[in-house]
Amino acid sequence: MSFSDDQPHTRTRLPVGDLPPPQTGRQPRPLRTLLTVLGIVVLLVVAISIANHGKPDPRPGTGTTAATGGNAGAGSGTGGTADQAAPTAPTGQRPVDTTSNGIASGFPHSSQGAQSAAANYAVALGSAAMYAADSRHTVIATIATPATAAALQSRLDAAFAGGAAAKYGLDEHGAAPAGLTFVSRTIPVGTRAEVYGDAAARVSVWSNGLIGLAGQGSTQPVAENWFTLTLDLRWVGNDWKVADYRQQSGPAPVNGDQQAASADEIKNAAEQYGGFRYAR
Repeated sequence: MSFSDDQPHTRTRLPVGDLPPPQTGRQPRPLRTLLTVLGIVVLLVVAISIANHGKPDPRPGTGTTAATGGNAGAGSGTGGTADQAAPTAPTGQRPVDTTSNGIASGFPHSSQGAQSAAANYAVALGSAAMYAADSRHTVIATIATPATAAALQSRLDAAFAGGAAAKYGLDEHGAAPAGLTFVSRTIPVGTRAEVYGDAAARVSVWSNGLIGLAGQGSTQPVAENWFTLTLDLRWVGNDWKVADYRQQSGPAPVNGDQQAASADEIKNAAEQYGGFRYAR
């Protein structure tokens, strides 16, 4: 059955309380809100940029801040603040980018340059190269002053001839027994300029040393040793060179509760992780 449009229409009136509230305000516009938030963010970025404009660059080697901070631990060359801990700038007053026989060279003529030289020379003196006569003589000729090289070589030859190499089963070339890796590294922890002058300096290098044979079956496993190496330096040929040295034990921190690595883990680490050139 079809219904005609002539049928009377029925209107239903809702109770007043059920009526929807009248629309008295504007509907929120998401686009306008988003634009407002973006505008505020842009204003904040501009304000921060203006506030930071003109401030010195804090990166090492740039601006006045780096130069001031880099000298904080070096003092004026007569002690000054030398006994206060200071961060080590990665490149010192300027990058040390030259080497001689694999050892850093060309250090700045300054307290920082002397400290950088001492750290690098400590690494060389504690390296595996010292356990073979030929490479040991090369190290000494590279880092020593011409006037003291012969005396230092004689002194170190006597020290290593006392069975240092034989203790680890090394041959005359400093090579380890088959299947084992000889590890001898010095890791500078910090430097201190004890005395500084234009022609001479005395620098102490607090260091951690690793030495031993790494690998399965080693009877001399790699162990650590804490010591302080003090180097007397001379400014010769536009560089710092070693005139004398002495070593004393410690200061050694309390041993941690870390589990010692396996022989193979130490062997792999020694072969895969290289050393560094140091600068202050």
